[in-house]
Amino acid sequence: MNISSSPIASATEAGPQGKLAGSLGTGSIVFMVVAAAAPLTVIGGVTPLGFLLGNGAGFPSLYLVSAVILVLFSVGLSAMTRQVPRPGAFYTYVDYGLGRAPGMAAAYLALLTYTSIQAAVYGYIGELLRLTLTGMGVPDMPWWLYSLGMVGLVAVLGYRHIDLSAKVLGVLLVAEITIVLVLVGAVALTGGPEGLSLTPFEPSRALSGAPGIGLMLAMAAFIGFESTVVFRDEAKNPNRTIPKATYIAVIGIGSLYALVAWGLVMAWGPGGVVNAAAADPAGMLITTTLNYLGPLGAGIINVLMLTSLFAAALSFHNVLTRYKHAMAGNGVLHRSLATVHNRHRAPSASSLAQSGVAATVVLLFAVSGLDPILQVFTWMAGVSTLAISVLMAFTSAAVIVYFRRNSSDRRMWHTLVAPLLGLVGLGITATLVALNFPLLVGELDATGTPVFGPTSITLVSLTVVALIAGLVQSGLKRRQKDALA
Repeated sequence: MNISSSPIASATEAGPQGKLAGSLGTGSIVFMVVAAAAPLTVIGGVTPLGFLLGNGAGFPSLYLVSAVILVLFSVGLSAMTRQVPRPGAFYTYVDYGLGRAPGMAAAYLALLTYTSIQAAVYGYIGELLRLTLTGMGVPDMPWWLYSLGMVGLVAVLGYRHIDLSAKVLGVLLVAEITIVLVLVGAVALTGGPEGLSLTPFEPSRALSGAPGIGLMLAMAAFIGFESTVVFRDEAKNPNRTIPKATYIAVIGIGSLYALVAWGLVMAWGPGGVVNAAAADPAGMLITTTLNYLGPLGAGIINVLMLTSLFAAALSFHNVLTRYKHAMAGNGVLHRSLATVHNRHRAPSASSLAQSGVAATVVLLFAVSGLDPILQVFTWMAGVSTLAISVLMAFTSAAVIVYFRRNSSDRRMWHTLVAPLLGLVGLGITATLVALNFPLLVGELDATGTPVFGPTSITLVSLTVVALIAGLVQSGLKRRQKDALA
């Protein structure tokens, strides 16, 4: 397909102030991506569930498997970055490769992905703040009030230039990584109850238990790495910076999570880690830190869990606002969201709109009476994981089709083999996520077997609804264009 023939890709900017600007280097973009992955949130929340519900002591290996799948995906993504001059990330790539209708569907799928994961984070941080402050003597208040407070703080930072967000996220990220590496170092020095070993990475351990559920949880840890291409207009030399940042982010995230998860297994021993996770999955990381670093380390971990969640909320907010800004500039959303602040050079209108959406979603969950962690966080993280897996599979297909139709780059590994392997891996991941949704939401029959019920069917259907909404809007726009012709 000729690039210039794409209605989305060839849309004009929304006025002279529609162009974002910035000087983000590779390091700043990597900080944004890894902060969005919320290292302590994943290590403290997702990893214990991987031990308990997934493949037990073999769960660290699935972080590496996920990283391999996403590196293969990133090969094609990086090759196409040089062919796509506009921001907008995955949906723009799908548009260039597969056409306007699939591109529009991918855009709505992206909005579902990041709206869901941001809602999950706001639910978690609201409840964690409530528990922390109540334990310090502050009068008990509903979790959603704290969540709304975080929405407001994120709104202030998101309204301003992206460099400010990058600096805040960078400081928080360094603190998170430092404390977990110190914990792993302490475990390695003591040797743990069963001694140090590479047992978690043995194939028999990786395939034990329920590896499908484990892979679903491991893939969820990487949500947000798309930030590398979302910030194209605000990056220095994007044709070099974006691919480099993508590889560093994926490999760095996978290596960090595998290392720390290995450290947790060694801290309890391969034979005891599942029991430790079952006893207190939410407090496993803090308990481990208390055992190896004492009360001071446990207190630091507790505080940094809060900052980790905040960093994730801010990162996802930045991704969403830039998605909406790009979509508005392409005529998919209202043109007012394409404007850029004169002084901050940020998509401030889109940021305000996204803050309003986030506050509305939090209030809807509050009115519904949902548990902020067991339901809001868990369910929305599952929706986001399914949606992003499907979205990346679409993107891999778009890369393959694009380069088969355009002769600008014929490197087989970059434009066919790696994207095809990534497509297969992502297709398997999406299937496993969808099939395991009943277990995620706790819908079981009398024998304890997971079965699809109203909740799991509704949540899985959101991905289908998003795709259909994009296709419908594409059709309506085509009719409007034909009517004006």
